[in-house]
Amino acid sequence: MTATVPAVDRRMRRTPPVRSRDSHPRGRRSMYPSWFYIPAAALYVVLFAVPTFASFYFSLTRWSLFDVQFIGLGNFVQFFSDPQLSQAFSNTLVYAVITSLAKVVLGLGLAVLLTSEIIGRGYLRAVTFFPVLVSTIGVGLTFKVLLDPFDGVVNGALSILGIEGPGWLTDPNLALISVALVDVWKGLGIATLIYIAGIVAIPQEYFEAARMDGANGWKVFRNVTFPLSWPATGTVVILSLIGGLRSFDLIWATTKGGPGFSSDVIASVIYKQYQAGFYGLSTAGNVVLFLVVTAAMIPISIFINKRGVDA
Repeated sequence: MTATVPAVDRRMRRTPPVRSRDSHPRGRRSMYPSWFYIPAAALYVVLFAVPTFASFYFSLTRWSLFDVQFIGLGNFVQFFSDPQLSQAFSNTLVYAVITSLAKVVLGLGLAVLLTSEIIGRGYLRAVTFFPVLVSTIGVGLTFKVLLDPFDGVVNGALSILGIEGPGWLTDPNLALISVALVDVWKGLGIATLIYIAGIVAIPQEYFEAARMDGANGWKVFRNVTFPLSWPATGTVVILSLIGGLRSFDLIWATTKGGPGFSSDVIASVIYKQYQAGFYGLSTAGNVVLFLVVTAAMIPISIFINKRGVDA
């Protein structure tokens, strides 16, 4: 005896599924995604694109609040003829490299520690992140007092141990490195937080498989934690390098580029030109700094992204 199929079921089997116009490749697409980008695009144009193009224009002029005179590339010629510039460029590079390497190494180490099973892990995470919340100018002024060669707490503590403390911010050979270490202390919390997020996102199966194969803590870190947290490393490197190349406020609050010009960076040279009333010259310096940061970041970003894909 054969079973009969209801007429409704037969019609449903024969009727092809109905496709909406939006789901068809050639159908009309919704306008919502395009309209959704308009507020962000407007903010980008007003807050970034317009000031950027205006800076390029004013860098070619001698301007004040009441007058603008076009002088071509004269500001750039004068900027690059500044005798302080070569030292400022080298100081900027040294500062950016020191702060970036220290934040990567220390941030990764602290993140590994703060993602392990230790007592007070949440409290230690909060303490590590606390310096990020403090004003950079406040940090600079505080460490200027702490590192005072005569009345500072740091040298006072060293004198108790029978050690004569150096002039951390007054010695030309130590000033830039001292400020860089203060920068590392203040920005280490961000690097640690990024690494914690990267390590937590690694599937636990990798760690369990490594332990089942008999890997010790170092081998787990070398073969699992470090390579799989490479996206976090790339983020920390890029943010640290950009911050190091653009650094100004901490250096100005602690040394003002001194003693002499030993801790001057590109941004502090630009600010001194602005203080002297050379507004077009300082604008040209800002354009140069923008191009330097862009030229440095593009190849580094390409390398980091390529390394992440290969990994």
